[in-house]
Amino acid sequence: MVWRLDRLGRSLPHLIRLVDELGSRDVQFHSLMENIDTSSSSGRLIFHIMGALAEFERNLISERTRAGMAAARGRGARIGRRAALNSTDVGQLKTAHEAGVQLQSLAVEFGVTERTLKRYLKRPVPSMLGTM
Repeated sequence: MVWRLDRLGRSLPHLIRLVDELGSRDVQFHSLMENIDTSSSSGRLIFHIMGALAEFERNLISERTRAGMAAARGRGARIGRRAALNSTDVGQLKTAHEAGVQLQSLAVEFGVTERTLKRYLKRPVPSMLGTM
């Protein structure tokens, strides 16, 4: 028994495999919201139809999200998390690290983790020529 059909699996083939596996163990599937009960042939038919519709809806949402993100990028919006350090901070970080300052103290100073600092240290220093 599940609350909704889409809580059981992420794709229609996955749902079908799971319900078939349950059926082979003499376990019947029941969805509360869609009122689907696979103990009857009509319940199995409704299960397949609702599963296909749920997968279609997820795909539509995904397509709309990608289209919205592409439109936002087209307008110049930056998608994703903000950078932890700006170019000035990165320059200071690289200078301090080359001078022998430990990553642990730099992480405290910049308010980020050592792992974040290591990622920034691998990047090339941003050129100031492009911003003039």
